[in-house]
Amino acid sequence: MTSFDLHHSFSALPDEPGSDQRWSTWPLTTPTQRGPAPRPDWVITASAAWDTELGVLKTGKEADVHLIERGVAGGDRVVLAAKRYRDPDHRDFHRSSQYTEGRRLRRSRDTRAVERGSRYGRQVQAGVWAAAEFDALSRLWMLGAPVPYPVQVLGTELLLEFIGDCRAAAPRLAEVRVDRAELARLFEQVRSVLLLFADQGWAHGDLSPYNLLVHHRRIVVIDLPQLVDVVSNPSGFELLERDCRVIAEWFARRGLAVDARALTDEVFACLG
Repeated sequence: MTSFDLHHSFSALPDEPGSDQRWSTWPLTTPTQRGPAPRPDWVITASAAWDTELGVLKTGKEADVHLIERGVAGGDRVVLAAKRYRDPDHRDFHRSSQYTEGRRLRRSRDTRAVERGSRYGRQVQAGVWAAAEFDALSRLWMLGAPVPYPVQVLGTELLLEFIGDCRAAAPRLAEVRVDRAELARLFEQVRSVLLLFADQGWAHGDLSPYNLLVHHRRIVVIDLPQLVDVVSNPSGFELLERDCRVIAEWFARRGLAVDARALTDEVFACLG
């Protein structure tokens, strides 16, 4: 579990942002780059808001997650997770083509730039992953899935609801130690997630105890840039089967009677 100093004061702000601050990027986004309505009450949309960097929450294969505090002088403030995708030259995500099969870029210029591997093309690729995760989270949020609320996406940066309490981020499922009854309750939540995804024809694509958070005894699914359409992606069924197997085997190793084959059959039977 990672903790941060969240005791910044917005009672008096300088005329210009400091080295760890910027004006809120919300006004720079378009309606399609903003989270789905109705928005939670804590989302700050004021153009006079400031974003203050609090530190790095985690580093990953394709992106780093930072924490920022967005607030208005003398008014509301909220902590957000800022997921910043790296361009392909600075990423360690070697299986990305497996997830992107069947996806198409909207603009032919972008497609050509990506194929050429130009600097612009590399930035496009990073932005595509950010936009894909924003889109996935938006759709899942509207379905009532247990995912962080996607506040906005701008270029290669995705701003998300911070899952945690005041100064501490919620632990990953792999880090929690609970009794058998609580373990069974958590498994039922993960099982429900798999069934919900399958009902929509999707696979998480990389589901594991390391991208499931436990917050107030509730499972929250994170890391969704590779959300896969099972039918249109040639690897879709393989990825869905792997999601089921990884989850079943993890719970089984901790003493819960979970059969990977039975879980996989149940999830496949639910495919929409």
